[in-house]
Amino acid sequence: MLNKCHFMGRLTAAPVMRYTGNNTPVCSFSIACERDFKNEDGSREVDFIDFVAWRGTAEFVHKYFEKGTMAVVSGRFQKRNYTDKDGRERFAAEFVVDNIYFGESKSTGSPGSPNDHEVLQPSTFEELEDDGTKAETLPF
Repeated sequence: MLNKCHFMGRLTAAPVMRYTGNNTPVCSFSIACERDFKNEDGSREVDFIDFVAWRGTAEFVHKYFEKGTMAVVSGRFQKRNYTDKDGRERFAAEFVVDNIYFGESKSTGSPGSPNDHEVLQPSTFEELEDDGTKAETLPF
């Protein structure tokens, strides 16, 4: 059986970090994924997908991702049952993160990062003088 999903979208809010009773990090976040097709009115619908990341992946998400960050997420779908504080049976549907990647390069203009559109130019060129050798003396 295969349970593998891939998503690309922007985080809708800052990731929320929590810890389990045995101090295992768990981070929850959601991303907005725009659909590939347009509606009859010409607009695109957006799906809001909930994710949960565990352990090192949770710490990575919490440290490096923020609201608006483009993310590429791969993981698996999970449906779990639980009892709420009022004693009612509930279920949660979420995607468990296996891998998460940045969906775009680091924003330009941040301190210490080169501008993506900046063209690096050599500082100086030195003009070589003709030393008398001609092209016909070259071995190729």
